[in-house]
Order: sequence, then C-alpha cells, then structure tokens
Amino acid sequence: MSNYSSKKIVAIGGGHGLGRMLAALKDFGSNATGIVATTDNGGSTGRIRECQGGIAWGDTRNCINQLITDPSIGSMMFEYRFKGTGDLNGHNLGNLMLTALDNLSVRPLDAIELIRDLLKVDVNIIPMSEHPSDLKALSVEGKWVTGETSVDEMEQDLQRLDLEPVVPATKEAVDAILQADCIVLGPGSFLTSIMPPLLLAELSQAINSNTKAKVVFVENLSPEYGPAGRMTLEQKLQWCERALHGRKLDVILGEQAHPDICSRWNCMTQPLASPNRDWRHDRNKLKQAIESLLQ
Repeated sequence: MSNYSSKKIVAIGGGHGLGRMLAALKDFGSNATGIVATTDNGGSTGRIRECQGGIAWGDTRNCINQLITDPSIGSMMFEYRFKGTGDLNGHNLGNLMLTALDNLSVRPLDAIELIRDLLKVDVNIIPMSEHPSDLKALSVEGKWVTGETSVDEMEQDLQRLDLEPVVPATKEAVDAILQADCIVLGPGSFLTSIMPPLLLAELSQAINSNTKAKVVFVENLSPEYGPAGRMTLEQKLQWCERALHGRKLDVILGEQAHPDICSRWNCMTQPLASPNRDWRHDRNKLKQAIESLLQ
C-alpha cells in the first residue's frame, strides 16, 4: 500500500478515461471513488435506453472492466458481447445485467455494489445520478440538439450544455466529494464525459465548497473530434470553472507545456503516456503524478 492510501480521492468522468484513472488509483482501494457520467445514448447502451429506459450503464461497466484484477468466469460474463444477427448482436451482457437489476427495482448504486462484490472490485463506483437524463447542447447559432451522439456530431461550436431533464445527483457522490482530499477531472471526452457530472447542481456546489481538496484537470493525450476537438485547453478550463461556480482548478496535469496559460493556472507537465500506446495514459505514471500532488 502507498503512504497516501489514507487520503481520499474522487475521480469524475466517463468510460475509458475514468476507467484508466481508477485503475491507476486501485491501491487506494475504497478510499478511491469514481463518479461516472450516465448520459450516454450510443451503442448497446443507447439501444437499451431506447427500449428499456433508465440511466446509461456503459461507462460504469467500462470502469468496472478496467478494475478487474482476477479474470474469472464472472468477469468474462460481465464483459461478454453478443455477435451474430438479430436483436442481441452488439449488446454487452454487463449492460444487460445492470439493466435487469434496475428493472428489478434494485437501486442503481446497489446494483453496482452487487457486481463489484461479484468481481472483487474495491474502488467505489457511483453513477452521477440514479435518474435518467440526456445531454442537451445549444450551438452558437442558437440551435438545440439532444443526446450525446448528436452533441458529438455538431458542426457548429457550442455556447452551452444542459441536462434534460434536470435530475438530482446521487447523494453518495456528493458525500464522497465533500470528504475528498483530491478531486480529479478527466481524462476523457470533455463535453460528454467530464462536463455532464459538473452540470448537476449538488455535485458542482460540493466541489466548490470543499476548499481543502485539490482539484486537478487531467488533459487527454490524443486530440478529440467534433465540437470538443475545436475547443482550446483554455476554453475547457474556463467551462469547468464556470460549471464549478468560479472555483479555481488547482493543477492542470498533462504532457505538453502550455506557456500561454501557465501564468493563470498551475501546470504540471510530465510524461504520462503508455510506452506502447502513446494515446493512452500509463497507470503507474498517473498514479505517481496524483500521489505527488497529495504530498
């Protein structure tokens, strides 16, 4: 165990990026918490939501997958994706298991805990909200679109993002933020993974009011596409701070130096990429970077 394992860390985001961050924080065990976006409407998740309703489970499933240390029949089952023709093609069994638990009126958070126990995952994973909601965006030309996939495909730049409908944050997510020593935003898709949780009033107010925590923004290693890809790093940081009611981001963690913004933000520049896949963060490098911020 690391010396910092008594510190509490909360990481916020979506599937791949948040899963990577949580895998880096695995040694923190139950002192690490992931707060997961639940607004996805693409792929298997989108198809399930269309016919069954409920929150989007795909990002939560992705995070759990990246935290499984002992592969087992249970984990193979949870990760299984159907192939072939017909309705099951492309569906992920983990998504269907979580949807089934939801349909059995099991609270989404309890459903995740059941799966975590089954797969021996210590890190806490909390959906940002237990109520279904979609991402909604307003273009600079005044056009609204609804749904994450539509937001990603927008030709125009965005002036604002909202949740439709407005839903309450999960109470346990708010509590975790209030107790955190460090709050990490990213890496991940900026508009569709990092921003949705920050649009929940109780979550953003909790981050704003926890003045003892360091708030860290982790940059992506590869460029994004769509409207997020057209945003500068400075714009992204401003969007975060606006969502957090003016709360300053304490550290910007990335591989590239940004002389233009480092007079206004505290930039920490160091190598973070995996040696064999330079578009993906290395778990150990991420872990060391976060631990150094907790000193």
